[in-house]
Amino acid sequence: MRRQDTSGRAHDLVLYGATGFAGVLTAEYLARHVPKGCRWALAGRSTAKLERLRDRLATFDPACANLPLLRADSGDPDSLRALAADTRVLATTVGPYLTHGEPLVAACAAAGTDYADLTGEPEFVDRMYLRHHATARASGARLVHACGFDSVPHDLGVLFTVGLLPEGVPLRVDGFVRSNAAFSGGTLASTLTAVSRPVAMARTARERQRAERLLERTPGRTVRASLGPPLRSGEARAWGVPLPTIDPQIIARSAAALDRYGPDFRYRHYAGVRWLPVAVGGALGAGAFCALAQVPAARRWLSGRLEPGEGPSPERRAKSWFTVRFVATGGGQRAITEVSGGDPGYDETAKMLAESALSLAFDDLPETAGQVTSAVAMGDALTARLQKAGITFRVIRG
Repeated sequence: MRRQDTSGRAHDLVLYGATGFAGVLTAEYLARHVPKGCRWALAGRSTAKLERLRDRLATFDPACANLPLLRADSGDPDSLRALAADTRVLATTVGPYLTHGEPLVAACAAAGTDYADLTGEPEFVDRMYLRHHATARASGARLVHACGFDSVPHDLGVLFTVGLLPEGVPLRVDGFVRSNAAFSGGTLASTLTAVSRPVAMARTARERQRAERLLERTPGRTVRASLGPPLRSGEARAWGVPLPTIDPQIIARSAAALDRYGPDFRYRHYAGVRWLPVAVGGALGAGAFCALAQVPAARRWLSGRLEPGEGPSPERRAKSWFTVRFVATGGGQRAITEVSGGDPGYDETAKMLAESALSLAFDDLPETAGQVTSAVAMGDALTARLQKAGITFRVIRG
């Protein structure tokens, strides 16, 4: 691993997809929170939309009136290569990532440019590992996927929890997610894309597992992140319904990379539901959604319910919240922690992506490269940033 010297590049940070729903929220957060002297820019397909966004940002900070605007398109790989070559860190909100994401990952991996995205699509993450991890390792680029609600609070929450337990012993962690948030059109499109490809997703996951076995660096350690059975948790004060999101996979990769997770680590991921009838109804509804996503006509009908670029209003987001409670055991000890915040899908996700990009750009971080998780790449530095930004990491028992 030999990191390329990117200090002479024109930008410290570029936000690509800045005019989409999540992109606008991320740009607004950056406008309010970038450190003095940060050289950042907005990028996207439409210069006119970028200009309107820049005018909006200038109402928050007059200095934003001079933000550089960079035209780039996922259908034009040359524009993405130029974008990656001229910045130290590139954050992107352009999804579905299976459809639009790979050219930018490839460009960043080749240029030694740190990369952060909002994907929750397991097949995309596994594909990018297979195709671009080795290139990024060679160039020194850090490719950090899932830098929003998928999967930062879960990944960093487990890291935070593990730190309360003894070292060198088997560890068991269960996570229980609760929220009242609404979806945007972009999230719906990404979710439909991901769940409509179960065979391809499983095949790509197996290919990645074979590739990782060949590169295993920690023989003798066991890491599992399987779906557990439904259960009632007194510590979480909820019924746990198995939640098949990307979060357990991200956590397992952090555990595999970091010895602090012990010689034998297991994680289980649940939706936390207070009432059993709601839990049963939610499980049935999720099953129906996945089944409909396999049928092209039904998938088109579902995607038409909410168009990309549409999302919950500021008033609706202001009422939204999330909590993730972790119940952990190891070495005869027990720890219970909680990560919580406001609207998870948009306001807090924008905060997480922006702070991830700023951490990659400015924090003193561990030496690493290739496709890595938020816990491996940024760890405690990002946790501290998010705590300062209003996301709560608290110990209930430990």
